[in-house]
Amino acid sequence: MKSLCSLLLAFGVTFACLPVCADPMPGSMDVHWNEGAADCSKTPQPPLQVHRYDAQTFILRESPCATFEAPFMYLLIGSSRALLIDTGDVADPRQVPLAQTVMGLLPGDGAAKMPLLVVHTHGHLDHRAGDPQFQPLPHVQVVPTDLQHVKQHFGFGDWPNGVAQIELGNRTVDVLPTPGHYPSHVSYYDRNTALFFSGDFFMPARLIIDDTAEDVGSAQRVADFIKDRPVSYVLGGHIEVDANGNTFDFGSNYHPNEHVLQLTKQDLLGLPAIVAQFNGFYTQDGMYVMLNQFRVLGAELAAVLLVLAAIVTLIWRYVRRRKRVRVRLAQA
Repeated sequence: MKSLCSLLLAFGVTFACLPVCADPMPGSMDVHWNEGAADCSKTPQPPLQVHRYDAQTFILRESPCATFEAPFMYLLIGSSRALLIDTGDVADPRQVPLAQTVMGLLPGDGAAKMPLLVVHTHGHLDHRAGDPQFQPLPHVQVVPTDLQHVKQHFGFGDWPNGVAQIELGNRTVDVLPTPGHYPSHVSYYDRNTALFFSGDFFMPARLIIDDTAEDVGSAQRVADFIKDRPVSYVLGGHIEVDANGNTFDFGSNYHPNEHVLQLTKQDLLGLPAIVAQFNGFYTQDGMYVMLNQFRVLGAELAAVLLVLAAIVTLIWRYVRRRKRVRVRLAQA
C-alpha cells in the first residue's frame, strides 16, 4: 500500500510539473535583422521580414525603412487556432502587407483556413496600427487594447494579479499582466517553446516607464513566474541599441551593428533590481535607459520656454536701450 501511494504521489508530482518541467521545443534565432538604411529612398528593401523560429512559430519585423519604430510581431500556431501578438506600426497593406503575410503562413485555404486570434502586448499605436488589416477577415478575432477589454477577454478579476491562459490546441500560452509602461500591458509565455514575449515592458531598447510602482510590481511578478520555469529567450517589441549597448538616435531608420533581439532568463530575473533604481525621471543601467516620457518631455518643453523667455527678454532690453539712445540724441 505504501509503495502504491508513493507511485501515485510521484505520478501527481510529474503531471503537476508538466508545464514547468517539460523540455521546451528547440528553435533557431540564427537571423540577421534588416538594419534599414541611412537613405531609404536610395536603398529599396522588403517592408516586412519573416523569420521561422520553428515550424509553428514565426517572428515578423517591420523594416526600419518602413517605420523607424521597426516593431516585432509574433505568430504562434497550434493545432486548432493561431495567435498573433501585435500588429505593428503600419496600417496600409500596400506599404506593409502584414495580414496577407500572416494568413499565408497559416494552414488551410478558404473556409478551411485556421482561425486566428490577434492580441497585443499594449495599446501604443506602433503595436496595433495594423489591426484594420485583420478586422474584416473571416475567422479572425482582434482583441481591443484598452484595459476593460483586456481584463474582460482574459478573465482578469484582480488586475494586475493572476495569470490567464490562451489555448491554441496542443499549445498553451500564459498571459501575465505587466503594467507600468502602459496601463493594460501584458506579456506572454509560450509553454511549448519557453519563449517569453515581453513587448515594451523589457527589451534591448529604451524602457519607457510611465508608472514606476506598477513597473516594479510587474517586474517582480514576472521574476516570480519564470523562476522555476524554463525560458529559451525573452523577445521584446523593439531593438534600439547597438551591439555595444549604445542607443540609436530616436527616429533613426538606420540600425547598423544592431544588438540581438533575444535577452535571457537571467536578464529578466535581474529586472526588479534594475527598475528599482529608476528615479522617476531618467536613469541608465548599462544598456537599459529608463525614462518617464511625460516628465522628460515636460522638462524639454520647460527648457525651450526658458530659452524663448530669455530671447524675448534680451530683445526687449535691446529695444529699450536703443530707445533711450535715440531720446538722448534728440535732446542733445
